[in-house]
Amino acid sequence: MVKKGVPDWLNSSVWSTPNPPPSPPPKESVKPSASPLVEPPPPVPPPEPPTTSSVHATSAAKAEIRDPLSSTYGSNSSVCHSDEENGSSSANSSASGGGAAAAVAPAPAPPAAEIISRQAQLSQELSRKVINMGELRRLASEGIPDGAGIRSTVWKLLLGYLPPDRSLWPSELAKKRSQYKHFKEELLTNPSEITRKLEKSSLEKNEPDGSPGFLSRSEITHGEHPLSLGQSSIWNQFFQDAEIMEQIDRDVKRTHPDIHFFSGDSAFAKSNQEALRNILIVFAKLNPGIRYVQGMNEILAPLFYVFKNDPNEEYAASAEADTFFCFVELLSGFRDNFVQQLDNSVVGIRATITRLSQLLKEHDEELWRHLEMTTKVNPQFYAFRWITLLLTQEFNFPESLLIWDTLLSDPDGPQETLLRVCCAMLIIVRKRLLAGDFTSNLKLLQHYPSTNMNHLLYVANKLRIHLAG
Repeated sequence: MVKKGVPDWLNSSVWSTPNPPPSPPPKESVKPSASPLVEPPPPVPPPEPPTTSSVHATSAAKAEIRDPLSSTYGSNSSVCHSDEENGSSSANSSASGGGAAAAVAPAPAPPAAEIISRQAQLSQELSRKVINMGELRRLASEGIPDGAGIRSTVWKLLLGYLPPDRSLWPSELAKKRSQYKHFKEELLTNPSEITRKLEKSSLEKNEPDGSPGFLSRSEITHGEHPLSLGQSSIWNQFFQDAEIMEQIDRDVKRTHPDIHFFSGDSAFAKSNQEALRNILIVFAKLNPGIRYVQGMNEILAPLFYVFKNDPNEEYAASAEADTFFCFVELLSGFRDNFVQQLDNSVVGIRATITRLSQLLKEHDEELWRHLEMTTKVNPQFYAFRWITLLLTQEFNFPESLLIWDTLLSDPDGPQETLLRVCCAMLIIVRKRLLAGDFTSNLKLLQHYPSTNMNHLLYVANKLRIHLAG
């Protein structure tokens, strides 16, 4: 069997970082990837693959995030922290006979003028009476600049929460927000409050004319009694939900502890935590087949952050309701990843990880063979978290938003784009992976290094073009 070589476009010299002329080190303390790695400990036995019931994993250490976030596409993608960002995806010329030419150079980080231009283009598209979704997806896939509430509106359109016809927005939003309010009233009410309402209704029936009468003895039905074990008992259901509500509460409090928007003792942070908690509880009760799985809070957080920071005060005030429906829509494309009974099926998380492995083998067989055959790094040890949490734990928060711009812009759904981005993550650190053993490679992939977002998304898009060709 002939070993499949690395594609020519990956072997071009443009992927390599030229040796810089001798110069004093910069003042900024930036983690250079060229520095020698710490000597890894002796190889350890492979860990057990994680299970769906415990998706949530401790996130790798990330750069401190200023809060509130104010970074733009340009500022996040113009700084390179390591050699992987600019050129470590280049293969040795011997891998495929040294094919060098006919490659397209990586797109440079967009200058400020380009960011302003893209913001103007997006604003113009959003101002149309009927929005061209194809054009909107194209613009959004390149990154949505922060500010002016553009990302909030674009994401709602990409997730199908808002229709392309702007004239329908007021009625659709009013209907959805009213529906969510009804969900909360029905699903989040404490049973004791329901009992009080029933007692009040009973008293009103006994006093139709409103005149004072004798105190009546309250009649509590079997289903309303706190000790009832009946399936229809509101108290029995309440106690069954208590465990999952405690899990949601713990996870919400752990959501992005480095961002004041989500954590801290301020009233603002507490109200945001309460909104996240409400959404997850309502979702769990409306979806008994899935309920709540650890890690869902990490997927919910970017949506709520973007919608809550909309400069439109009406939209910001309704961020909880809007986030709920967009969360439901987003999770509909990934729900099989959270169903433990489907883990080993053709639609479960293990099948998805296998597709990532096949994608890497198709684009870079040498790297695939070294990872899975030579060093025995099972993709489940790193890709499980990448896929189930939509890369929210591998990069800092602003970078995650940029990746999501691309994921949500795919007309075929975010799943395929997510796998291409994951594959690109492997390719751009291929030099270190090919030089590493099991321990060093596993550590590298479980604590992914800082990278240039513009470069990463460019490589992911290049994989898409290569497949289409």
